[in-house]
Amino acid sequence: MHSTHKGGDASPQEFRQAAIKLIDWLTNHFETLDECPVLPDIEPGSIRRNLEDGAPAEGESMLKLIDDIETLIMPGMTHWNHPRFFAYFSISSSAPAILGELLSAAFNVNAMLWKTCPSATELEQQVMQWMRQMLGLPQEFWGILYDTASVSTLHALAAAREELNLGIRENGMSDAPRLTLYTSEHAHSSVEKAAITLGIGSKHVRKIPVDDRFRMQPQALDQAIELDIRNGFKPFCVVATVGTTSTTSIDPVPEIVPVCEKHNLWLHVDAAYGGSPAIIPEFRHVLDGCDRADSIVFNPHKWLFVPIDASAFYTRKPHILKQAFSLIPEYLRTNEDDQVENLMDYGIQLGRRFRALKLWFTIKYFGQKGLAERIKKSIDMAQELALKIDEHPLFERLAPTPFSTLCFRAHPSGWDEQERLNTLNKRLLDRINASRKLYLSHTSLQGNFVLRMAIGNIHTLPSHVQMAWQDIQDCLREEMA
Repeated sequence: MHSTHKGGDASPQEFRQAAIKLIDWLTNHFETLDECPVLPDIEPGSIRRNLEDGAPAEGESMLKLIDDIETLIMPGMTHWNHPRFFAYFSISSSAPAILGELLSAAFNVNAMLWKTCPSATELEQQVMQWMRQMLGLPQEFWGILYDTASVSTLHALAAAREELNLGIRENGMSDAPRLTLYTSEHAHSSVEKAAITLGIGSKHVRKIPVDDRFRMQPQALDQAIELDIRNGFKPFCVVATVGTTSTTSIDPVPEIVPVCEKHNLWLHVDAAYGGSPAIIPEFRHVLDGCDRADSIVFNPHKWLFVPIDASAFYTRKPHILKQAFSLIPEYLRTNEDDQVENLMDYGIQLGRRFRALKLWFTIKYFGQKGLAERIKKSIDMAQELALKIDEHPLFERLAPTPFSTLCFRAHPSGWDEQERLNTLNKRLLDRINASRKLYLSHTSLQGNFVLRMAIGNIHTLPSHVQMAWQDIQDCLREEMA
């Protein structure tokens, strides 16, 4: 039976012993991660069948709990930190960020008010200023940390709606005009989800056509807005994307800005994936035009090597954001309210985690130069692989590669019928992932089944990319044998 401290928690001695064991276990985990399969080899329900049916009546020691991780949890782990995890957007945790997350959990503060933890509020304010400077955004942009870009976009749309001064905050949507918002047909699904959540409705989300590089067409945007105005709708917001989910294409924000200004619409930029490379001087251009947006989001947990979740939201109009969300009952008032920012006023959440701590650890440890070098390394590896795909007679890219995500497929000579090619590539993806040596995801472009390979893990080396490329070729040969 494990011992407990007289206060009811584990004793300091047991905590120290377990913490040392856990850190040792994690260190060994990272040292040997390259040798592990990326994906688990289990059937649905396998993990749950090995867990107790009911909550344990008696507790067990933390040392035993760490052993349980190895036997009960690890068999079902998909390793997002694995250097050959190339699916979705390849996110990874760095060592300093993990320590920052650990410390945040230990402090367990609620950063809702300045007074509930001054360090949490003021560190967040400063870290957001650091990142704004790193991205090259103007000083007028004010920032706050949310959990994900989906939530950041929801807040952007709520602020855009609030700026209309339609009384929706008090009266709801029942007497509001028919609001419409506009985004690329390749935008993230969170835009439509936000519209559903806010009562705007998915049918009032206008998905603007893209060009041959999968970028929103500004002229088509302007035409859609004009048509809605003539038909009695009330356009209120445009969401542009820097790094679309399927292809990482960059919408032409400098050309979209004048359309928004012409019609007095809020412009939100989703740079959840594509924002981070802007800290590299030669990639600063990816945020061209964003200085004139009303709001922008980028996710440090995607490409600044911090654990999920951490989403950085900036706006030139924090007063509108506050107007949309601030609600202060008496029990949350403090003597310092007129001297400080209470971050609870700028979002739906009251409870707020100390997310800035892991970002502070990461930026302080690597520095802007170190972070930029690591992001650039991922881009260089992807560009090198793009050339190999282009040169290979059995493969082709189906989209440009502005960052480090490749969209490609197998296309053997004579295989020109779309359904046959789609079947081949679906089977190829299944074979690749069944090997558990690497993990790719997919998308659909113009009806074509496309393999996606996102390079961005801090642990990924050129040798891992080369190994993956060789495995992909081997799997295709096996599939066609």
